Amino acid sequence: MSQQISPLAGKPAPKSILVDVPRLLAAYSELKPDPAVPAQRVAFGTSGHRGSSFERSFNEAHILAVSQAICEYRKAKGIDGPLFIGADTHALSQPALESALEVLAANGVETMISTGGEFTPTPAVSHAILVHNRARISGLADGIVITPSHNPPADGGFKYNPPNGGPADTDITKWVENRANALLEGGLREVRRVPYAQARRAATTHEHDYLNTYVADLANVVDFDAIRSAGVRLGVDPLGGAGVHYWSAIAERHRIELDVLSEAVDPQFAFMSVDWDGKIRMDPSSSYAMQRLIGLRDKYDVACACDTDHDRHGVVTRSAGLLPANHYLTVLVDYLYRHRPQWSAQAAVGKTVVSTALIDRVAQRLGRKLYEAPVGFKWFAPGLHDGTLGFGCEESAGASLLRMDGSAWSTDKDGLVPGLLAAEITAREGRDPGEVYARITDDLGRPYSRRIDATAMLAQKTTLSKLSPGQLKAERIAGDKVVSVLDKAPGNGAAIGGIKVVTEGGWFAARPSGTEAIYKIYAESFKDEAHLDSLLQEAQSVVDAALA
Repeated sequence: MSQQISPLAGKPAPKSILVDVPRLLAAYSELKPDPAVPAQRVAFGTSGHRGSSFERSFNEAHILAVSQAICEYRKAKGIDGPLFIGADTHALSQPALESALEVLAANGVETMISTGGEFTPTPAVSHAILVHNRARISGLADGIVITPSHNPPADGGFKYNPPNGGPADTDITKWVENRANALLEGGLREVRRVPYAQARRAATTHEHDYLNTYVADLANVVDFDAIRSAGVRLGVDPLGGAGVHYWSAIAERHRIELDVLSEAVDPQFAFMSVDWDGKIRMDPSSSYAMQRLIGLRDKYDVACACDTDHDRHGVVTRSAGLLPANHYLTVLVDYLYRHRPQWSAQAAVGKTVVSTALIDRVAQRLGRKLYEAPVGFKWFAPGLHDGTLGFGCEESAGASLLRMDGSAWSTDKDGLVPGLLAAEITAREGRDPGEVYARITDDLGRPYSRRIDATAMLAQKTTLSKLSPGQLKAERIAGDKVVSVLDKAPGNGAAIGGIKVVTEGGWFAARPSGTEAIYKIYAESFKDEAHLDSLLQEAQSVVDAALA
């Protein structure tokens, strides 16, 4: 099954596909999930519980149960510092924030909500946790981020970040998931809850200035002096997301030339151009979704956008337009390890198994160890926390890095910093990131890559996630000898939830999405487009045979 491009792709969103927000919000409280139906249970994917109130997969009952489970988990683990909580601009995020606060207050949890109800990016929550926990061994903080990331406007998401500041590991999410489902099955009788007005006035509820705390500290991770002195002009499209008011504060505080295209916030996201499949999706790595910023590429030295919770980035350059995520991540690795002298010489390069193999070549040239992990930023959080990783990245335009002094900045994905680094790179290299990428490929070889998304039901996704190397008999793929077949990541031996086949001239990987009803096939060739087509075709045959 190949990817079907919608006739609406890249065009302004028609009214017919806009979400009915009042109906969505009514469904949040009125529709009750049935825990006997698998699709209506709490389920943590690669990062949190996600769903839609229309589908009874993200409703008030889910958030009350997950919040109570988190309260019980932190009590069992002796986590007794403040809990930092933030929400993005999706319609379901605000009611979910209110539900969570009702439970947190009833359980006596010291909770830090944003000053004035400001939207809060994922990296600002991670940053707040790390700043609080620095040099502490007791009274440790943790956090909750309410966001379905770049997913469509009808979706909601809810994730937990433990004291290391990053996304919770599988052992934590499984415990929370199991306990939350037990609470659902028990009719929420064990959930402690107070009315929202009471929770808001509770002695344990405090306001925290996420925006100014995060913005002020950015000078320790981005070289604003270089950007300012070079006069680099940066254009930014927040895509109506949680960092919508952060960008103008960054420009003012750090005195850089930065234009914010729009500070509009609209829960329907009606200003978006439609993504590849005819849905509205605030994905800054999709050329279909990024039409507004791509159209202004010649107006700025470099431009960037972020998804709804601002943990993913997209960079638009004059030289190359929208850079594919793998291209810009390669540029970041090459640049940062040459321009951060205070980082440890042992700090490794982190990437997921489906990120470009050009990063492997750059790391080798830099003399840096490569740490290759499964998909999911949680795998990089410990290394970013202790400094054994300088940088960690995912093919889906997610990354974070150390401060200039080699200490932790954010152990969850940060979309704002890579956007600002595009301006720093342009300033210090004298060329934009698209031109820097072209130079890297001249030296190390040019990869040709593509990802195909195809619809898959839950049972098909389960089958795909359990594929083993023994099920693949082919000795050659797309004319090349098979070098290795992996179902575990080389960096940490963890299951990749799918399969990766490496050949002499490229590789492909197939895995189910952790957040949507699709599976993904990634392929990369270091030969040409024709070889890439062959890789994808044979990869599709492997997947289709497995799903059959």
